[in-house]
Amino acid sequence: MAMHRRDCLSSLVALAGAWHGLSFSQDAYPNRAIRVIVPQPPGGGFDFVARVLADKLAQTFKAGVVVENRTGSGTLVGTDLAAKAAPDGYTLLMGSVSNLVLNAGLFKNLSYDPLRDFEPIGLAVGYSYTLLARKDLPFASLAELVAHARAHPGALSYASAGNGSGQHVLAAALWHLAGVQLTHVPYRGAQPAYTDLLGGRVDVFFDLSSTARPHVESGNLRALAVSGGQRLAMHPNVPTVRETGVAPLELESWFGYFAPAKTPAPELARLRGEMRKVMQSPEVIERFEKAGGRPLSLVGDEARAVWRRDLERWIPLMKAAGLQPE
Repeated sequence: MAMHRRDCLSSLVALAGAWHGLSFSQDAYPNRAIRVIVPQPPGGGFDFVARVLADKLAQTFKAGVVVENRTGSGTLVGTDLAAKAAPDGYTLLMGSVSNLVLNAGLFKNLSYDPLRDFEPIGLAVGYSYTLLARKDLPFASLAELVAHARAHPGALSYASAGNGSGQHVLAAALWHLAGVQLTHVPYRGAQPAYTDLLGGRVDVFFDLSSTARPHVESGNLRALAVSGGQRLAMHPNVPTVRETGVAPLELESWFGYFAPAKTPAPELARLRGEMRKVMQSPEVIERFEKAGGRPLSLVGDEARAVWRRDLERWIPLMKAAGLQPE
């Protein structure tokens, strides 16, 4: 009888263990869809990178990864929404230099604090900017353009996609470091800026290299320099700004996933581990490279180091260039 009772007890313990294991697997993270908030409309750089990553992550996270475009006030509405989301691993932000670095220098009362309110999951890709000139501008190089601007302050003009846009901040910093004055012509988005640049009504425009590429390859616009730390494979003969000797300027607009601060460590570890696999997959690398990007695959503290470096570099530079917070 005692032996029978011991056997029954052992069976109950085994069943309890099996049930606990089943319950744990059912509750394991993630057991529902993860949403990725994109603070820009569909079709742009934010949206493209977010969807490439989400599509690949969804192959591992079977509950799904859903991209949600939440636009308004540039990138402020969507980024603030992500900052205030429950830190449970089920809401991520598509972050970039524009919303997690430049906004900190552009807005006096920013509704979120980049470093305090977010945890980096991984930086997936970086895009350089290309300084474009109208094709009949009579300067063969950025150095020649700067020499003319120094001799004729305010005579040349530069376009941007709006006050405070990445195109505006980068160009203003370049002219400040070069010690020259060009007239800023802000537009409501990049498309009207291109219209006037192609029409010869404005002289130069800094835009993401991936967007600038077809205009350069068609010969309708000329590339004077790129903003990244190295030349681009798609424009091997175009020097970096630093190479021109005009200014010690370098900026690459990185894109990656971020989680709200206080997201639990196990969820962060799972997300970072899967993100590293996704970012290193050949198909993702190929998609980014075809779009003119430089794959990064920086996770956790590696991503934080790049992020902090850009904050420490660009906030003082923006102030020195006279870009006043709104």
